[in-house]
Amino acid sequence: MKLIHYIYNKWSNGLIALLIASFANCPMVNGQTVNLTLEQCRQQALQHNKTLGTAKLQIKQQEADLKAMKSNFLPNFNLMAVDFYNTGKVNLTPDINGLFPSGMASVNAMMAQLAQSPVYAPLVSGLQGVASNFQLPDNFLEFKVGNFFTGGISFTEPLYAGGKITAGYKMNKLGVQMAGTNVRLKESEVLLQTDEAYVLCVRAKELGEVARSYRTLLQELQKNVDAAVKHGLKTRNDAMKVQVKLNEAELNIVKADNAYRLAQMNLAQIIGLPLVQQIEVTTNGLFTEPAKDTPATSLADITKRPEYELLGDKTELKRLQVKLTRSDFLPSLMLFGAFGYTNGMKFMDKTLFNKATATVGVMLKVPLFHFGEGCNKIRSAKAAYQIAQLEQEDLNEKMQLEALQASNNLREAAMEVEITRKSVEQAAENMKMSKQQYEVGTEPLSDYLESHAIWQQASASAVEARCGYLLAQSRYRKAIGLHN
Repeated sequence: MKLIHYIYNKWSNGLIALLIASFANCPMVNGQTVNLTLEQCRQQALQHNKTLGTAKLQIKQQEADLKAMKSNFLPNFNLMAVDFYNTGKVNLTPDINGLFPSGMASVNAMMAQLAQSPVYAPLVSGLQGVASNFQLPDNFLEFKVGNFFTGGISFTEPLYAGGKITAGYKMNKLGVQMAGTNVRLKESEVLLQTDEAYVLCVRAKELGEVARSYRTLLQELQKNVDAAVKHGLKTRNDAMKVQVKLNEAELNIVKADNAYRLAQMNLAQIIGLPLVQQIEVTTNGLFTEPAKDTPATSLADITKRPEYELLGDKTELKRLQVKLTRSDFLPSLMLFGAFGYTNGMKFMDKTLFNKATATVGVMLKVPLFHFGEGCNKIRSAKAAYQIAQLEQEDLNEKMQLEALQASNNLREAAMEVEITRKSVEQAAENMKMSKQQYEVGTEPLSDYLESHAIWQQASASAVEARCGYLLAQSRYRKAIGLHN
């Protein structure tokens, strides 16, 4: 809006001419002008807006997260398989110098001590003699790892997790709801933006029509003054005064036309059309008389606003976060089981493992002491919840003030429409009387020209008032959550 006002009021003639030339050289889309109503622009804006498209994709994202969260209520199944080969082996054959395998060093040491005793020495000596004459195979008592395979299916089912799964599911479900509410919020913002752009086009178009009407009046007056100058009834100075006003009117038309073109480009960008597309806006049925029962000045109902719902959902998320944090420090109970098959490891050339096994069990985990970690985290989550509550109350009050301000602006805009309408009627009547007095010679030309200028200003103010009322209506509907 500020940009268009700047263009309308401040741009130089050279820059305006350059803009006209550049726009005129742009290729037209199908060489046609598109006639669009406000409702059509709204629908196209909702389909085109990329921010709104992103918000709709967030709904799908949240729905996918919710489905993933549901799976936590069901058991998890996993398949595991391990196969490896190891060259390590252990030989447990007896030591020639001892009675027992070399791996049993302590027993052999004990037998060595007994050999020193006169009582047991003959017995130990005899045993050693037998052992030295007794030959065993090299692979006797040999243990090898070799190829080892194990695999199976396992499952886990949480029976109780301190409320973590339930709280997480509710948070994800709330996330889906918030994503849908966010789409409504983005829609209301896009609709308001479209209304503003459309009304801006209407404003520029109507101001152009006022400027052309003003030029027509001045051209008619110029003809009369020129005729009077030829007959010596008026001076050349009077003709110059009219010409100056006419030049100003021509400049105002150029400014209004360029403001209209820029407003068209702005609207085209919002609704997804090429910037060079000519758009013709219509005012049929757009301007209506302000309602007699304008909104009251009391506090408005803001519960239908998407922002109100989002704040409530945000606070609820913080409340669930407290439960989620607390669940980390509560007991948890889990059912688990497995079925598998193992094959491998040989002892004396015989496979030790070659069978299927099944396992079922229950695991209980009880947090005992974490040096205050749980208490402090829970306190932090509760504080965040309280902060969210305070923010919700504060922003709700601000939204009520915003709605009240929008209501006041709407009432003022309605009053301004009525006042400017009467001003136009009075200015037209004043111009009519001034014309009569000028024609009979009782009023100077300067006063007659001033009556034209007053009419032009009053007409422009009436256009501004009507457009302001349309915008005030749109902003009020958004402020109370009825923008659709």
